[in-house]
Amino acid sequence: MKTQYLHPLLFSVSLSGFFITGKAETSSIRKTGTQLKPLNVVFILSDDHRYDYMGFMNTVPWLETPHMDRMFQEGAHIKNAFVTASLSSPSRASILTGMYSHAHKVVDNSAPLPEGLTFFPEYMQTAGYQTAFFGKWHMGNDSGNPQPGFHHWEGFQGQGEYYNPRINTNGEWVQYQNSTYVTDLLTEYAIDFMKKQVANDQQFFVYLSHKGVHDNFSPAKRHKGMYQDRELVLPPSYQIPNYGLKELPTIDPVTGKAAAGKDYYGEHMMLDWVKHQRESWHGVDYSYHERPWDVQVRNYCETLRSVDESIGSVLDYLQEAGLDENTLVIYMWDNGFAWGEHGLINKRHFYEESVRVPMLVRCPGLFEGGKVVEKMVQNVDIAPTILDYIGLEKAPQMVGYSFIPVLKDEPVDWRDCIFYEYYWEHEFPQTPTMHGVRTDRYKYIRYHGVWDTNEFFDLQEDPAETVNLIASPEYQEIIKSLNHELYNWLEGTGGMNIPLKRTERPHTDHRNFRNY
Repeated sequence: MKTQYLHPLLFSVSLSGFFITGKAETSSIRKTGTQLKPLNVVFILSDDHRYDYMGFMNTVPWLETPHMDRMFQEGAHIKNAFVTASLSSPSRASILTGMYSHAHKVVDNSAPLPEGLTFFPEYMQTAGYQTAFFGKWHMGNDSGNPQPGFHHWEGFQGQGEYYNPRINTNGEWVQYQNSTYVTDLLTEYAIDFMKKQVANDQQFFVYLSHKGVHDNFSPAKRHKGMYQDRELVLPPSYQIPNYGLKELPTIDPVTGKAAAGKDYYGEHMMLDWVKHQRESWHGVDYSYHERPWDVQVRNYCETLRSVDESIGSVLDYLQEAGLDENTLVIYMWDNGFAWGEHGLINKRHFYEESVRVPMLVRCPGLFEGGKVVEKMVQNVDIAPTILDYIGLEKAPQMVGYSFIPVLKDEPVDWRDCIFYEYYWEHEFPQTPTMHGVRTDRYKYIRYHGVWDTNEFFDLQEDPAETVNLIASPEYQEIIKSLNHELYNWLEGTGGMNIPLKRTERPHTDHRNFRNY
């Protein structure tokens, strides 16, 4: 099969695209003839929000997200938004640097940041912007202390707390009490920062990074229990794998009842690692140490409500201040999340519910609302897009692209596929190292270092990814071609070596008795 899914621009990557490069002063280039306008940017990031848990998508009929719905109605829904690695720290690093995980080397949630990385807000600072960070950093050197690129800092260490958080404000720690809810606190402080910049006639960039909706899910008191009696609909792949059955039952998406299905064994090649993970705390049968998964889903949805309200508060303030026309607001998640698909919970894998993320964009002065963007956008596109909006060229190490022309319906040569990578973690050994490629129709996943099978799906015929076609004769040419393109991507972007990280963790079992 010819590589008709891939555009040559994916492989015309300069060497500086995967080496760590210099400082913002030398990497940030003002576009020729572009005058900086009074344009502001608000980037709202949340944690573990799956792509279809928004009210207007109706995946969960009773879930209400009026302010996300408003962002769509007044802006754009990036329908096919993906991360390059479905894990918090790697994804956050890709957002901030515009680089792939194997290039910026942040491949897990614990290793420190390498020297020399430049975050895109540093370029904004050189352009005269006042920049501020609020919330969850959760990426190497995660001490809670201020990080490069931000004039104002209010962050917490690690996962932080939903109630009564301990916040580092520009280097000074403040312990909050009296049932202070972190989502509300961060939103209030972000808006206060914007008000101060308006008073000083100063352009600003706000990075509002919520804890919600990460486990342990803890809704605001005003939302607690509001969904406790709602019924959940099981996803079609909930019973994958189901041991001892020649024919795997499928789940009717309306009734939730099992029906006779196809033979998912033999040529369809069920994966051993998925079977094992279903039996771990990242599976529905023993979810998070046997806390009922259905109760957790309801808590998750209740916790999401405060994040939605945060979006509404930001939009309301911008409108009241007369800033909404020329303020670019982007909402997205650092990774997706599985709630029962393939019998799994959590993220990390390359299945749709894990790699896809919600992405909403609003800027009335730039494009009309109610837009659905079908093109595939990734987290590495955030930095180039924001820099493009304020009139700066992207830095040479950034591999993503500005999607401003896409929002404006301008002709643009765009990617035909996305690539994925995840590297095995010492602390969470259930998920193997994997690389993958996804086009509009097909997905190929290659698993590294495990005695298992790879996967291939026809997403047009099987959007729930229930039938592994890796051994089907009629698809062998397509699979071979995608495998070649996957290696072309890795070779072309410096990704042929797996980044190893030091792991020194205390263990007392026989597998790691000496702690190394």
